[in-house]
Amino acid sequence: MQNLGAAVEKTCHQHRFCLRKHAEEETAVPLAATVTITELPPAELPRTQIIERTRQRHADVHWLVNAGWTISAIARRLHLDRKTVRRFRDTGLDILLASARDRPTGVLAPFKAYATARFTDTGGSITAPQVLDGIRAQGYRGSVQAIREHVAALRDGTAEPVRADIPSPRKITSWIMCRREDLSTKDEERLLQVRLACPDITRACGMARTFHDLVPYRRGHLLMDWIGQAEQDAPAPVRGFAGFLRQDLDAVTAGLTLEWSSGVVEGNVNRVKTVKRSMYNRATFHLLRIRILTRP
Repeated sequence: MQNLGAAVEKTCHQHRFCLRKHAEEETAVPLAATVTITELPPAELPRTQIIERTRQRHADVHWLVNAGWTISAIARRLHLDRKTVRRFRDTGLDILLASARDRPTGVLAPFKAYATARFTDTGGSITAPQVLDGIRAQGYRGSVQAIREHVAALRDGTAEPVRADIPSPRKITSWIMCRREDLSTKDEERLLQVRLACPDITRACGMARTFHDLVPYRRGHLLMDWIGQAEQDAPAPVRGFAGFLRQDLDAVTAGLTLEWSSGVVEGNVNRVKTVKRSMYNRATFHLLRIRILTRP
């Protein structure tokens, strides 16, 4: 299930552009009553250290990917985490730059559309404390300084255009991998909007939920049918997961069929590791052996 979740999250990363395009075309979702949202023209990003580092890192990662380097090799070469390398490989440069631009005031990001609309409606006369009063009731927990910086950027004409608020790939994955009966009505509605926006995420969601049903009901006899359907119709990351299952088909089928598992063994291994770490560099192997044998 963890590997399947990783494949679904990768699919969501690859199709984030579909979600943003759909959200920007959607005009029926007001962010605040009686407020008309006006997007500013795109402004050139400031040449700050973090912006330039993001540009260079994106270029380096893609140059090595095109040269045939693996994720692990790129991570070692650039001294980065493999998750960071994957993010720079799978995410567009404009999204990365926007994230780098908003990092110091990231807590304000969900409320920037409202702040921009209030600024436009008042002709630029609104102050940061007045904006703060308006967004604090909506859940804003940041400082007024972030608002001052955004309002100053609006007056200077250097503010970034307002982007539609879309859920992160990890959040979408959590909705998909969650049991349907445990999903709240609000999250179910947001997942429906995501599925309407992207057919590939819809297919990944259907395949993930079908596989999820195989696990608690021990329907291992249906595994080959699921793999065949995934290899025909699923997005590339889920197809890769299906191919991974083929490599150890007998063991996976047994795990989805038999009532026995290695859970007890894994639990005891975890217990031994916990005991070992609690006394690391403070006691001898003799005491470790006694603790493991006597601790229930």
